[in-house]
Amino acid sequence: MSAESIPAAVAERVKLVILDVDGVLTDAGVYMGEDAEGRSIELKRFDIQDGLGVKMLMWGGLDVAIVSGRVSAATAIRARELGVEECHQEPDAHKLKVVEKLLERKGVAWDQVAMVADDIPDLAVLKRVGLKAVVANATEPVIRVADWQSTRHGGRGAVREFCDALLQARGDLERIVDEYVEDRSRT
Repeated sequence: MSAESIPAAVAERVKLVILDVDGVLTDAGVYMGEDAEGRSIELKRFDIQDGLGVKMLMWGGLDVAIVSGRVSAATAIRARELGVEECHQEPDAHKLKVVEKLLERKGVAWDQVAMVADDIPDLAVLKRVGLKAVVANATEPVIRVADWQSTRHGGRGAVREFCDALLQARGDLERIVDEYVEDRSRT
């Protein structure tokens, strides 16, 4: 499905957007090594435009949560940088229990949640949410359940594409862009 295919009624119902990390906010690559003292180093590449899209969702009044099936310092650093307070890293990809607790705590129903996903560790959650979004390079089992699919790959602007599409469907995109530009145009 294209970006234009998010129905306004579905978009307006969304209160929380859940983002996977590896393969969604990143290109699925993990750079690993050691420093001179033998300590492990892990680096990930995040797309800067995706980050602005996440901020735009928050400026539009939506909650954003990061839910990853891997524990990584790089993910925690990126979440802090974006101001995403709900950053959950669950070893072995047991995401469902984390999301159930999150929804209960926030008082949000499954049909008020959108998720951007890419692979089978996301399916337990993805199958339950109200708006199922996947990146262009998602795996076939994930694509089969999707309501919306980006034209861009994970870590290469797919999240921004989704954020723009969701905000457009809600009627908020132009206002948020105008407010951003106006704020940064003040001298």
